[in-house]
Amino acid sequence: MLDEKRAHLNEDAVLLLNKGKRGLFRLIFGRTTVVILLLAAQVLLLFVGFWKLNGSIVYGVSSLLGLAVTLTIVNKPENPAIKITWIVLIMLVPVFAVPFYFFVSMEWGHRLAHARLEDIQRMSAAYLRPDPAGMEALRKENPQLAGLAAYMERSGQQLCYRDSQVKYLPSGEAFFKEVLRQLEQAKHFIFLEYFIVEEGYMWGRILRLLERKVKAGVEVRVLYDGTCAVGKLPYQYPKKLEELGIRCKMYAPLRPLVSTHYNNRDHRKILVIDGRVAFTGGINLADEYINKRVLHGHWKDTAVVLTGGAARNFTLMFLQMWSVSEYPYEDFTPYLDAARPVEAEGWVLPYCSSPFDTEKVGEMAYMDILNQATDYVHITTPYLIIDHELTTALTFAAKRGVDVKLILPAVPDKKTVFALTHTYYRELLEGGVQIYEYTPGFIHAKMFVSDDSTAVVGSINLDYRSLYLHFECAALLYRCPAVADVERDFQETLAKCHAVTLEECRTARLSQKLTGLLLRPLAPLM
Repeated sequence: MLDEKRAHLNEDAVLLLNKGKRGLFRLIFGRTTVVILLLAAQVLLLFVGFWKLNGSIVYGVSSLLGLAVTLTIVNKPENPAIKITWIVLIMLVPVFAVPFYFFVSMEWGHRLAHARLEDIQRMSAAYLRPDPAGMEALRKENPQLAGLAAYMERSGQQLCYRDSQVKYLPSGEAFFKEVLRQLEQAKHFIFLEYFIVEEGYMWGRILRLLERKVKAGVEVRVLYDGTCAVGKLPYQYPKKLEELGIRCKMYAPLRPLVSTHYNNRDHRKILVIDGRVAFTGGINLADEYINKRVLHGHWKDTAVVLTGGAARNFTLMFLQMWSVSEYPYEDFTPYLDAARPVEAEGWVLPYCSSPFDTEKVGEMAYMDILNQATDYVHITTPYLIIDHELTTALTFAAKRGVDVKLILPAVPDKKTVFALTHTYYRELLEGGVQIYEYTPGFIHAKMFVSDDSTAVVGSINLDYRSLYLHFECAALLYRCPAVADVERDFQETLAKCHAVTLEECRTARLSQKLTGLLLRPLAPLM
């Protein structure tokens, strides 16, 4: 019986894991531990091998090859910061870095995933329904934004909608309340795609609802990133959800084989209900996001819920990612045709970003907002690890007289990343950018809002991982009433922040400065 297979059950939340299995026994004997040990053994074996070769003729050959690889890297059309990282590694350890570069360039796991997604996107083109009239109306209203919308459509099947209502959710608590309300109304299907899913009150309440909906005939699918199997959920957790009637997959779970494919994580946050409603933002399905568990002070996060045509794009995003491990591909039509337009003000541009794309849509959207702004650009981000182009865009906007403000955490979740983030402060402050830190705790929200007209809410951080290495998603809002809500929340959050000064940068702890200095050349890896 299903009830007998559950480790824990109460009237509010479903917990499928036994606490004992999440303790020391699982840590020592669990599959994840074995996989990590095997991966570590492979890496150690490689390092030992390269160390033994150091000082031999192989070292000289590697140095010559390093020169050739360096010339190749310099002439490649990619981000200069990534080039610098490779060049530094080749300078320091050519015996290791040169073959590693060839391994990364030719790695079959990465190429296979890339080919699969390209194939899915080609297949998905038949499901797209552009709105020429909507684009023409946007072109008359704002030619610059229409250009960005056209760019998004060409680069990644992102469409522009003027038939979608937007509700801004200024906290994890508001998000959770709205999710429970909308899930109650589900009649046909529920799709969830999240970077983190962790057992606790939040996921348990949602799981209780999903279980009830499955019994009522609603199709439920859950897709989460495979890193959850490291410390958060056991490898067999999808099977536990299958026992409840929920279809479940992990994206790129860790396996006992070294691969660069693990570097490309599914960082997206998507919830679609019946094709009529879609959620996105920075909020994962774990208790710290609703402050049921305190990790780094008060956790500040945000999301939006979209009702109408824009939900169709998020449905397609989910189905594309779900289909990476499916063959033959299913017919998306029943799910995409479920979307219904609603009367609304403004335009919504849902979009996603892939590590396999030559166009970095997430970064381009942010830079376009900075370049077009005339009054202000207000930003929240948990991390600030940016390239020269984005640094220039931020400082140039400030030098043009635009009020550029950034809110970052005062309490870090990762101390090394926090130290690296601080290495960017001085240049930005000297360029006229204002930086604030959220003193109550950790701000995880990823938002841009500009000129009382444009806002972006999604999963895309201002760091290399989000902009170049992860699968991400967001919604750009233009002339939607919700834009005012985003700016209002920014100002309320700003009132709880501390303004960072140049003097503070100069007097920061020496250990923090040194850590940031040493990590800066390796920033694209952080």
